Amino acid sequence: MSAIDLPEVRRHIERLTSEGIDVVRVVYPDLLGTDRARDVLVDELPRACEHGLAFCRAVYHTSPQGDVVPVSGGLDAGLPDICVRPDLSTLVALPWEPGVAVCLGDVLDPATGSPAPESPRDLLRAVLDRCAGHGLRPVVGPELEYYLCDPAPGGASGWQRYNRDPGVVYTAGLRADPANHLLRTLRHVRDLNIGVLSGNHEFDGGQFEINLLHSEAMSAADRAFRFKAAIKELARKEGRLATFMAKPFNDAGGSGFHLHLSCDSDPEGEGGARNLFDDPSGPYGLSATARHAAAGLLAHAPALAALLNPTINSYKRFGPDTLAPWLIDWGLDNRSAMVRVPPERGSGARLELRLGDASANPYLAIAGAVAAALLGVLAGQEPSAPLEGYGYDTDRSPVLPMSLSAALDALEADTALTEVLGKDFVASFLAYKRNEVERFQRHVTDWEFTEYAYHL
Repeated sequence: MSAIDLPEVRRHIERLTSEGIDVVRVVYPDLLGTDRARDVLVDELPRACEHGLAFCRAVYHTSPQGDVVPVSGGLDAGLPDICVRPDLSTLVALPWEPGVAVCLGDVLDPATGSPAPESPRDLLRAVLDRCAGHGLRPVVGPELEYYLCDPAPGGASGWQRYNRDPGVVYTAGLRADPANHLLRTLRHVRDLNIGVLSGNHEFDGGQFEINLLHSEAMSAADRAFRFKAAIKELARKEGRLATFMAKPFNDAGGSGFHLHLSCDSDPEGEGGARNLFDDPSGPYGLSATARHAAAGLLAHAPALAALLNPTINSYKRFGPDTLAPWLIDWGLDNRSAMVRVPPERGSGARLELRLGDASANPYLAIAGAVAAALLGVLAGQEPSAPLEGYGYDTDRSPVLPMSLSAALDALEADTALTEVLGKDFVASFLAYKRNEVERFQRHVTDWEFTEYAYHL
């Protein structure tokens, strides 16, 4: 819908008013994937759609602690505006907040009328346009894990894992979830219409996974973004903390963000869409397109780590016996590989990229994965032989970057990938994240005090 299609806007207002909704929350992702937002009174929706909502562009350059990072186009330009217009095609009532509906926003640079360079949603849109130019329509199924925490006022962080009981792996019900968090949360996010399938308690105490439907890549990113925001908001309503941090606890495993990736043909063509990754006569039952896409993911994996493992903490999830992929390999139905090929074929043929952790921005993670797969398809290269048996053997597979600094260097060096992602975006992302590394390197941690203070 056009931003100035006022009759359509008024039809939305009539519907919202009839449902008792008087506020629309317009949200969009920052570089971290955190939701930024403004509440708009329903009567003011036409003005918001016609003129947009002004935000300071430094929202993209602001750290989690509220510091403005010196990224080009922000402080150095006098902190200019961005303009956010409601995308009313994404409008839905908030099940847990009566009288409020929520929609995504499209972000523009008011000086040029073009998308803001740091806008994650527009980055993904540009990558998908490239794919469409080659007859590819990426389909993505997101899998996200998170930890639920209870307040612990006397603890170092102020939080502790909800239900630390061991051994309740892949369960549901009160044994793993005595307060019925999962059941209550499933019902709320179901009513948000973001394609929730199912959920269960995960491997470690207090860890959960909720599965989302696969769909066209932009829809998958939108739904994963809204899912993460919803889970955190629902936990806050209960006085709890839900965190998608990669590895929040020393005594527990990390949280992953796996992407199931395939490609359809153009759905407008004869016979409708078909899965381009399936080929019963091809090696492993995979088409050349699928194998080339896998090769692209492997070839660009070091650079992808910067987008799919985007924090200092991300790399504490890696290492032997973590069940997180820290080597660059692929395998057939092998969960110890970075790229797993699930056993389904036909319409279910796909690749599972297991590299990402839950802290990744869904738009950037999907944009990076799709861009790498596209480059693999265009290069036409075959992947190496698939991994057999249990992985994590450095004699058989190369190692991923093991720090955020190394991953950022790999991203900067991968000129083919950065060209697809856009040089302006990559420059902003690198500056923002390198500032994070610098701040961490200057910070004295609790571990350092415990290790050194008494003895030195």
